[in-house]
Amino acid sequence: MTDRTEKPFLYVVVCASGIAPAVGTLIAAAQAQGRGVGVVATPQALGFIDRAAVESLTGYPVRSAWRLPGEPRPLPPPDAIAVAPGTFNTINKWAAGISDTLALGVLCEAYGLGVPTAVLPYLNAAQAAHPAYRQSLDRLRGMGVRVGSHEPHPAGTNGGAENFRWEEALELLPVDGASTGS
Repeated sequence: MTDRTEKPFLYVVVCASGIAPAVGTLIAAAQAQGRGVGVVATPQALGFIDRAAVESLTGYPVRSAWRLPGEPRPLPPPDAIAVAPGTFNTINKWAAGISDTLALGVLCEAYGLGVPTAVLPYLNAAQAAHPAYRQSLDRLRGMGVRVGSHEPHPAGTNGGAENFRWEEALELLPVDGASTGS
């Protein structure tokens, strides 16, 4: 485990999405800022990312399942968390306080721990039209979560992937873990 005082440490929570394979863009940008990075993937996201490549890039194992009691923590505690891409499913479960995966458990605890958190939603317009989605974003904003600006793409497409600004997560978060407000 890395000493927390060495450098700020960012958790990147990756959700199952067609753009998830490009998460290395965010990891590299965070590292260029002097941050250590660990990736926590939803179970479904494991099928979308190159786990070995991500682990090579970060120097840490990709987390997706809870560790057993007594096992060492494989990642340092986070100074900040970026959820990218944030899917309809994860955003709604997180806002509702559902903690049925490690990724959601980390996000639900982050609120109570005061860890600055940002989400870059990536979903289609049909999903975004569901009333639960807007309510979830409102609830997350009320919790202090910083929400990115990416617009939903047309249903049935992976549209907008080329315009997805991974680095926006870093613009929304403090480098040293200090609160910047919402």
